[in-house]
Amino acid sequence: MAAATDPLATSLLRFLPADGGSLGNEALRRLLCERLGRVVDAAEYERARESLIAAGVVEKGRGRGGSLRLAAATLADLRRVADSAAAHRGDAARAPAPPLAARDASTAPRRGRAARTADGGATVGFEAQLWATADALRNNMDAAEYKHVVLGLIFLKYISDAFAERHAQLEAERAQGADPEDPDEYRRDAIFWVPPEARWPHLKAQARQPGIGQLVDDAMAGIERDNPALKGVLPKDYARPALDKARLGQLIDLISNIKVGDEASRAKDVLGRVYEYFLSQFAGAEGKKGGEFYTPRCVVKLLVEMIEPYHGRVYDPCCGSSGMFVQSVEFIRAHSNGNGNGGRARADISIYGQESNYTTWRLAQMNLAIRGIDGQIAQGDTFHSDRFPDLKADFILANPPFNISDWGGERLRDDPRWRYGTPPPGNANFGWVQHMVHHLAPAGVAGFVLANGSMSSNQSGEGEIRKALVEADLVDCMIALPGQLFYSTPIPACLWFLARDRSGRHSRAGGNPVQMRDRRGQILFIDARKLGRMADRTHRELTDEDIRKIADTYHAWRSTSRHSRESGNSAWEESRHSRESGNPVSYEDIPGYCKSATLQDIRKHGHVLTPGRYVGAVAQEDDGEPFEEKMQRLTVQLREQQAEASKLDASIATNLRELGFWSGTA
Repeated sequence: MAAATDPLATSLLRFLPADGGSLGNEALRRLLCERLGRVVDAAEYERARESLIAAGVVEKGRGRGGSLRLAAATLADLRRVADSAAAHRGDAARAPAPPLAARDASTAPRRGRAARTADGGATVGFEAQLWATADALRNNMDAAEYKHVVLGLIFLKYISDAFAERHAQLEAERAQGADPEDPDEYRRDAIFWVPPEARWPHLKAQARQPGIGQLVDDAMAGIERDNPALKGVLPKDYARPALDKARLGQLIDLISNIKVGDEASRAKDVLGRVYEYFLSQFAGAEGKKGGEFYTPRCVVKLLVEMIEPYHGRVYDPCCGSSGMFVQSVEFIRAHSNGNGNGGRARADISIYGQESNYTTWRLAQMNLAIRGIDGQIAQGDTFHSDRFPDLKADFILANPPFNISDWGGERLRDDPRWRYGTPPPGNANFGWVQHMVHHLAPAGVAGFVLANGSMSSNQSGEGEIRKALVEADLVDCMIALPGQLFYSTPIPACLWFLARDRSGRHSRAGGNPVQMRDRRGQILFIDARKLGRMADRTHRELTDEDIRKIADTYHAWRSTSRHSRESGNSAWEESRHSRESGNPVSYEDIPGYCKSATLQDIRKHGHVLTPGRYVGAVAQEDDGEPFEEKMQRLTVQLREQQAEASKLDASIATNLRELGFWSGTA
């Protein structure tokens, strides 16, 4: 949503009165100019204003002049939060409220169409409002820095909620010998032990004190001390002078209003939704830099649905914030109820990941911890300090940074991983590809994102490496994605799918007994550039229906089945029917969308793997009009349009001549 990534929108919120009054648009625009120290033009202001209106945070004031005010539901929440804070402190008068308040999903107003996310998105209720409020408290702090302030507090609230719920249960069981202050009572139920100084009620009671930053740092240190799995993971720099302690206190008050760690919230994955939504919004706020640690949920979901990592070792050599792992576990849970696998799927996977950026590595650890996922996430440079040199993974999922030139390739010219050719020192794309091939098990499958140039580039030997991969029969499927999916780059990207063994000797990785067919000498090309819908003005999302269509096409193509060309149904429709009925049917090429190309076809195209070269154009339906009659009709129509154009040109020339601006002939 634009309000979440536009600093104008969050700045604008600070000027709206908390008493329900309105401000005129011109007055608001002047205030923005003064605050930001630059000219805010009308178009910029309108974008910020409309994004907040669409989110249901503000509404238009009465009258014709045009004004803005906080929405009624927002005002109600402001008063509730202010009253709660005043009562907590014992103040006689209501304390000043923050610009916004998080609202519960049950009381949130209907949001505008622009603010609703597609099926593949993470937001389902109050996340956008919570983000807008938190971002409004950011002041002038850089988004990359503020990210750890907010996400660290949300994580702390989560483990404190879970601890408090279990603590209450143990208090009720004291007569049976339970001890609420015994850490083992919590650890045996996979709940983090929270020492007294780190419990949320203690922090909330001190939220408005000048020493709150040090108290939060002490809380984080105490949790790491008593929970070795979190050692070195949590942020501990809340006491630094640059962090406004008044705003930190407001942020603690804000987060206090949401339950994220109790059993009911865990069942609905409230924290997971909030955490993931905040990651996506920080990625947008940081622009290209932020996109380095976040892969859009819809892209991750597509990769996971394609390769179906039901069991075995799952590896991501550039894991960012661990989104691939989270979605893999969610996939298993979603499919363990009989959907497509007969109920045989189990969360029997081992997770391995590596991330070079230390702060992003901490995000990854927290992202797994809040969902109770165990994994081995190493910190370090994957190319120069591979922490899993002997790993052979059953599944690899990755979104490597695109086209990085400073990866130190000149120091790795004789690396044993470069079996298919030495990648150029100026571009790491095929270094990532070969690193993943190196770590694939004999029956392993890899799915990863790369820049579109990887499909066709012939610079610095990249074409020869791509040719070697194709000739080695490793490439299974190529997908061209629509543009505007990624926060880190506006350029379109593609998905590569590699498989070590495409002979059909190994059945599908999941519990479903559908047998793989022999796909050697063939590659599936899917052109998905026309799929998806705009989530906001700048970013596109693949919907669940889009994801299902693409994944089912791939699954139909790679499985053995009876041929059903006579049915006339598309590959997607047939595959979906087969997965629901349990009776697999065959894949068919669809012009303009998918094509199963042979190695000979690919050689003719110089081993270029761009799907558009193979899928062809969308078939046009025959309208039944004979060609000669159609051409005669269209020719007459063209002449009529040309005559009309000439009349319009003459009329325009006459008008201009009368006004003294035309000296030519009509």
